[in-house]
Amino acid sequence: MSNLTPVQKLKGILNQDSVQEQFRNALKDNASLFVASLIDVYGSDSKLQECEPKAVVMEALKAATLQLPINKNLGFAYIIPYKRKGKPEPQFQPGYKGYIQLAMRTGQYKFINADVVYEGELVSSNKLTGEVDLSGEKKSDKIVGYFAYMETVNGFKKTVYWTKEKVTEHAKRYSPAFSYASSPWQSDFDTMAIKTVLKSLLSHFGVLSVEMISAINADTPSQEEQVADEIEANANKEIIDIESPSKKEQSHSRDCPSSD
Repeated sequence: MSNLTPVQKLKGILNQDSVQEQFRNALKDNASLFVASLIDVYGSDSKLQECEPKAVVMEALKAATLQLPINKNLGFAYIIPYKRKGKPEPQFQPGYKGYIQLAMRTGQYKFINADVVYEGELVSSNKLTGEVDLSGEKKSDKIVGYFAYMETVNGFKKTVYWTKEKVTEHAKRYSPAFSYASSPWQSDFDTMAIKTVLKSLLSHFGVLSVEMISAINADTPSQEEQVADEIEANANKEIIDIESPSKKEQSHSRDCPSSD
């Protein structure tokens, strides 16, 4: 079994009746096409092949449950290999097109859109009302920010605009793999930025279906993971001098006059 290639191991798992049944339950007649695309995605990504095939299948099932294709060229969903404590682990992530698709399925949105903002296009942003005017004339190909817009069928409208700097700070804080060479933040920053702003809009102001909540939860590190990542990133960067209780007591006795 150890002589099998990663792709052969993946195919072996996918051929198991229990696994096939899970994909059929999620995708019905489209299960075979999804499985074929999974094999193609896995076989064409050497970094993903470093992950355990079983773990890749489990992440693919999350996409299948949401009925989002994982073909990279489509941009609906991805299975991205990250390194956690030196070990490669796959993670399902919806793309911004995936969020739009899930929003459309609710039947609650009249308009939904997200894109880049070029230099000169931003005219004003009203912090009080939340209105953003992007009617300015484009001055260059320099991207200065990103927007997401929605209007529900009952007339509620909302626009969110983030500067490129704000997106970068957000990604550094909440994406453990932001600086990794294999991270999509490095290979496709603008697409990831659009998704981040759209996700923020929908999670704070949108009409959320069970599917959308599942996608957002799958795309958001848990609080425990965030804390662990911050500890790992910042540990041993400086020496902290913590006085022992005995030292503190000695210092206190020298500084404070006796009551006798």
